[in-house]
Amino acid sequence: MSLPRLPRPPLLPLEGRAAVVTGAGRGLGRAEALELARLGAAVVVNDYGQPGRDGSGDASAGPAEEVAAEIRAAGGRALAHTGDVADHEQARELVELTVAEFGQLDILVNNAGILRDRMVFSMSEDEWDSVIRVHLKGHFNTTHFASAHWRARSKAADAPVYGRIVNTSSEAFLAGSAGQPNYAAAKGGIVGLTTSTALALSKYGVTANVICPRARTRMTADVFAGFQEPGEGAEKGVGGRRAPLAPIDPLAPEHVAPLVGYLASPAAAHVNGQLLVVHGGMVAVVERPRVAAKFDTKQDAFTYDELDALLTPHYADRPRGETFAAAEVLGLKHE
Repeated sequence: MSLPRLPRPPLLPLEGRAAVVTGAGRGLGRAEALELARLGAAVVVNDYGQPGRDGSGDASAGPAEEVAAEIRAAGGRALAHTGDVADHEQARELVELTVAEFGQLDILVNNAGILRDRMVFSMSEDEWDSVIRVHLKGHFNTTHFASAHWRARSKAADAPVYGRIVNTSSEAFLAGSAGQPNYAAAKGGIVGLTTSTALALSKYGVTANVICPRARTRMTADVFAGFQEPGEGAEKGVGGRRAPLAPIDPLAPEHVAPLVGYLASPAAAHVNGQLLVVHGGMVAVVERPRVAAKFDTKQDAFTYDELDALLTPHYADRPRGETFAAAEVLGLKHE
C-alpha cells in the first residue's frame, strides 16, 4: 500500500533569489541580511569592516564573514564580500561576484554608511566629502552595476526581469538634522537617486524604494543612549496561561528588517519609488511633496515689488521656524 503523498510546503517568498546587502556586518545591515536569508534568499554579505562609525580604523573581513557564517549555520546560502562600495571598481566586483556565485542578482539592499557629525560652520571639507562618498556615491555605485545587469538580462530575454532595490535614507533628511549637514544631504540625495532609478528601471521589471529607519546600532549608540530603553515585555497567552515575553527594544534593528524583506519580495511588485519610515513596530508611508500655493505675475515677468506683495503676506501667518523639513516625523511611534 502506497503512502499518501504529503502536500509540498510552500516556497519561501525569496526562494531562488540572490541578494546583496551592503554594510551588513553589523546593526541594520546584519538584521536585513539575516531576514532575507530567512525568507529564502542567498545573500552576499558586504562590509568593509572598519571599526569606527566615522569610517576610521583598519578594514577587516571579520564582520562580513561572521554574518555569512551565521546564515550558513542556519541552513542558508551566503558568502562575504569585504570591499568598499564607495569605490567604483569594488562595487563592480561585488555585483560580479554575486552573479558568478548565484547565477544572477535579484535584490540589492544599500545600507553601508558612516557618520561624521558637526555643525555646518564647523565642518571640514573631508568630513563633508567622506560622508557623501560612502552614503551617496556608495549607493550609486552598486545601483549602477546592478541596473546594468538587469537591463542586459531584460534585453536578452525581451521581457521584464525580477529586480528589487531597497535604499537607506534617514529621518535626518526629512526633519533637517541641524548637526548633520553632510549626512542629511547624502540621505536626501539617496531619495533623489531612488526616485530617478525607480522611473528608469520600471520597464525592466525592477522596483526601487527607500526607507528611513530608526534603530539602535553602533552608529547611533550615543544618539539613542537612554532613549526608549527596553521595558518589561507584554504578556501573551500560551496554552491558556499568560507568560511575560522577553523585553523588546523598540529601537532594535529587527523591527526594520521585515519591511526590507517585504520590499524585496514579489508581493511588493507594485510598490515603486516610495519612501517609508520604519521603527519600533511602525511603518509610515510618506507622501510626496505637494504644491501648497502658486502665484502668477500680472506682467511679462515678476518684479521685486510684485513678489513682495504676494509672498510676504503668504509667509506672514506661517508658524515661526516652519521650513520644508518635516520635523513631525520624529514624533511617529507605534500605537
